[in-house]
Amino acid sequence: MTVYFIGAGPGAADLITVRGARVLAASPVCLYAGSLVPRELLAECPPDARLIDTAQLDIDRITAELVAAHREGHDVARLHSGDPSVFSAVNEQMRRLDEAGVPYEVVPGVPAFAAAAASLKRELTVPTVGQTVILTRIAQQATAMPEGEDLATLGRSGALIVLHLAARYVDRVVAELLPHYGSACPAAVVAMASRPDEIVLRGTLDSIAEQVRAAGVTRTAVIMVGRTLGAEQFHDSHLYSPARDRHTC
Repeated sequence: MTVYFIGAGPGAADLITVRGARVLAASPVCLYAGSLVPRELLAECPPDARLIDTAQLDIDRITAELVAAHREGHDVARLHSGDPSVFSAVNEQMRRLDEAGVPYEVVPGVPAFAAAAASLKRELTVPTVGQTVILTRIAQQATAMPEGEDLATLGRSGALIVLHLAARYVDRVVAELLPHYGSACPAAVVAMASRPDEIVLRGTLDSIAEQVRAAGVTRTAVIMVGRTLGAEQFHDSHLYSPARDRHTC
């Protein structure tokens, strides 16, 4: 049988993909991150499904549950918040399943940064203003950052930076990006994107930290900093330009 790593989306239960919902409905075992995955999604599981909250489980216990379900002949839905491709800790689980000879598939989901951009009503790439988006985090006690991926280095690009898992350290983020982006650079923070209790904060590098503190945002948030967040005067893209020759490939 198969383990399915499913991106549950950023929070709203109806932002899971159709494929993800179908796999969930057909899996007699579901492991989910209880602190992040909306409980409403579990209603998609079969009525008699075994539901396992992984919030208090370490990697060995999670792996044991996945392997045991496979050996019992059950497909397993492994629900992760957002999309499995970024900051999901899926790699370490897949590595252990490879060692155990357990097959798996990955079902993508809506990432938090995409939901945040939707809440801000912003396209993150704007013609002639910015065409690059950097997804990153900052070093914390849990996991160090690789050499050369600190904010001071990444900030030299001037590209739009999207930070996950950093709301608690917003003052540090501001301090490291100010030399490269300037105090007037647009910044935003979206917490609990797409959920009923969503918080959207808009400002500049000079003001965003105070807004975050005032709102009490410390987790489940993305920080965005970059010129495209405030772009108003820019050239239309070539894609829909009247001058484009639509008879050529």
